[in-house]
Amino acid sequence: MKQLVIGVLAHVDAGKTTLSEALLYTAGAIPTLGRVDHRDAYLDTHDLERARGITIFSKQALFRTQEMAVTLLDTPGHVDFSTEMERTLQVLDYAILVISATDGVQAHTETLWRLLRRNHIPTFLFVTKMDLPNPGRAALLAGLQKGLDEGCLDFTTQDQTWAEAVALREEGVLERYLDTGTLSPRDVSGLVRLGKVTPVFFGSALHLEGVEAFLQGLETFTEAPAYGEAFAARVFKIARDHQGNRLTYLKVTGGTLSVRAPLTYLPRQGEEGVEEKVTQLRLYSGAKFQTVDTVSPGQVCAALGLTQTYPGQGLGAATPAPPPLPEPVVTYRLLLPEEVDPKVLLPKLRQLEEEDPQLHIVWDEHLRQIHAQLMGPVQMEILSNLIQERFGMELPEGEIGNIAFHFINAQQNGQFEERNREIDEVGGQILNIIRYGLKISSLEEGIAYSRLLTHLRLFVSRLLRGQMTDEDQEDVLRQRILEMCPEEYECVGRIGRFIEAKYGTQITKQEEL
Repeated sequence: MKQLVIGVLAHVDAGKTTLSEALLYTAGAIPTLGRVDHRDAYLDTHDLERARGITIFSKQALFRTQEMAVTLLDTPGHVDFSTEMERTLQVLDYAILVISATDGVQAHTETLWRLLRRNHIPTFLFVTKMDLPNPGRAALLAGLQKGLDEGCLDFTTQDQTWAEAVALREEGVLERYLDTGTLSPRDVSGLVRLGKVTPVFFGSALHLEGVEAFLQGLETFTEAPAYGEAFAARVFKIARDHQGNRLTYLKVTGGTLSVRAPLTYLPRQGEEGVEEKVTQLRLYSGAKFQTVDTVSPGQVCAALGLTQTYPGQGLGAATPAPPPLPEPVVTYRLLLPEEVDPKVLLPKLRQLEEEDPQLHIVWDEHLRQIHAQLMGPVQMEILSNLIQERFGMELPEGEIGNIAFHFINAQQNGQFEERNREIDEVGGQILNIIRYGLKISSLEEGIAYSRLLTHLRLFVSRLLRGQMTDEDQEDVLRQRILEMCPEEYECVGRIGRFIEAKYGTQITKQEEL
């Protein structure tokens, strides 16, 4: 029986958790079908998730079919929790990307697709909400092929037309098809594994339409990974249970992991390895778990007894994973009650920071203030709730500080340091112009304004390299600015004048706006 780890990803509100629920119910893993809007979904285990109706923390569930044992990882769809989703990519064998038939491919869908391609994760698409008004199957498929990849093929009807479309994706498979007139499941699963074919299924997860056929497709067109004999594991999450026990979530990718076996690893901060013993191994499914003595390759577990592990860490023969790309863009100053000593609260916040690397806690010794760098207002709300829940401390609403500008370059070495500082300086000045022009005063406005970061990174880096000959890039930047301030054109003009004065380069003309 093949052991697979499959992640479920989607744009927020696309129907991701509903599909996870439908898969578990169809496979017989849960006796009743819960609903997000009824606040009884199997994988919405936290009160905050039930209250908001969104996934905040990645969860896992276990189910089996005749041919496969699956660890299903349900991931957050909201952009504020994107690194929580990205961490799970490190341990996935396959991914399910959920598309809403009423919305089609959205901006965040494209972002998820690029992440899956970059991490070489073979993907299945499930277009849900087909029971609601939508453009139709043909139009939806065309949108997927245009917005994602032309290898997105309809797998709901596996006839001769389907076989020909699949065979055309690879020359060797086409030759075998022309010789025999048939496609073997191994031919198709090989193309899926290589990312040359992306199976597309249609249905309605809420009404279980198309779910059984989709589950059969997962069973037929997936392959078990090959694992080595030497012990290897990848850590992807740190959490704590209700008793405060530290949990290290990891996937075993070689050998086995047993309770009480000595484990030597290198902490994030430190040059010398530490040796610890795993005191307990848990296999979680929803809020419940079972303890086991040994975990085999391909299984995901929560290990107790490890005190200095961190997300992305490689244990044994496994190599560390690169850090997630998203960087916090909003800085909050936490407003503490008078009776709370910030030095007492700070170590407690470090626990939350350890569990969520996307959360950056900064202590300002001079001002004696605690700052939290976050992705957005939803994450701040969740942080406040966690502080109250975990430490019994209610904080007033935080005060927004500044929007940070980060230029991210994969080659962080000496030759780029000076250029990156210049890019940060120029980008920060442009953003200050936009912020001034928009008179930003609230967090919500600040978050909208920070959406320009991605485009400004591209623009400023190209400008400083003397590569501003691509008019399309200039048009994209101009359009994003206009979307931000349709009635505040002055900020656009000021950006243009700033760039022209500093670099002699025009990005726009005031009269064109």
